[in-house]
Amino acid sequence: MKVLVTGAAGFIGHHLSKLLIKEGYQVVGIDNINNYYDPNLKLARLEDMKINTDHIQYNVPVEGDITFVKLDLTDKEEIKNLFKKYRFDFAVNLAAQAGVRYSLINPHSYVDSNITGFLNILEACRAYPVKHLVYASSSSVYGLNENIPFKTSHHTAHPLAMYAASKKANEMMAHSYSQLYDIPTTGLRFFTVYGPWGRPDMALHIFTKAIVEDKEFEVFNFGKMSRDFTYVDDIVESVKRLIPLPPKPNNPDFDPKNPNPAISSAPYQLFNVGNNSPVALMDYVQAIEAALGKKGKIVYKEIQPGDVPSTYADVQPLYDYIDFKPSTTIQEGIKAFVDRYLELNKS
Repeated sequence: MKVLVTGAAGFIGHHLSKLLIKEGYQVVGIDNINNYYDPNLKLARLEDMKINTDHIQYNVPVEGDITFVKLDLTDKEEIKNLFKKYRFDFAVNLAAQAGVRYSLINPHSYVDSNITGFLNILEACRAYPVKHLVYASSSSVYGLNENIPFKTSHHTAHPLAMYAASKKANEMMAHSYSQLYDIPTTGLRFFTVYGPWGRPDMALHIFTKAIVEDKEFEVFNFGKMSRDFTYVDDIVESVKRLIPLPPKPNNPDFDPKNPNPAISSAPYQLFNVGNNSPVALMDYVQAIEAALGKKGKIVYKEIQPGDVPSTYADVQPLYDYIDFKPSTTIQEGIKAFVDRYLELNKS
């Protein structure tokens, strides 16, 4: 079975591609290898999948454990040509402009990558149908909602930043294509993913780097925050199980007079993917300190625009659907990250 993984040089895409290879899938991965963060980390992830990064050219396949193609989601014609060439059974769209705070600085990049790019994937799926399109949404779509835990049945009309708005737009776009063209789509609202090979703009990497280098680091809202931190292996296991389980049309549970946003009469569904166990931010920091055997130099700050004080995922619908619930503890996950971080950053 052929599966496309967009963002294959990214954090989650790298882990998912490796897992799908073990499961016997033929994986084609694409990534534009942009400079939002150090491209060398993206190249290192590709090298971990036996891709010779010396030979990467735009739109030229390179063979390793996966077939890798450097390609931008905004390249409409070449995205469609890719689908025509490989005739994918499944597609997993993880490529996106990430980061809530960066969206305050460069909102246009979120429209280009997350909206125009996703539209190109949907159009390619329309032209060359797949059995299932799985795509990354985000817990940030819950925005001003303070009903805890967050449920996919909640309405999400109040995003706080352009990143969240673009992910909400993805969900709505997917629904329209599921409705109009019978494309089975599943949106996944990821909750604070962390683990080895994680992005350098994420809190775990920032905190770890600062502690290792004996530098100060900022903790926002004076540390009074909590997150449903979800280990990357639990994330990709969930995605792997979902890929062969597309939603079916005419869901008998959908009531058009009282519509649940997570399901539809179209082949469309949404799930939270979280640990279902929020952790106080300061407990998270202490777990990093314990893994490193060293105290950090914390500078407390007010909450930043676009941030929310807490996240907490209701994952029961996901558990019922795939018989799997994320369970990795932060102690286990942080130790795995720290071990990989120290290995990648040997002096």
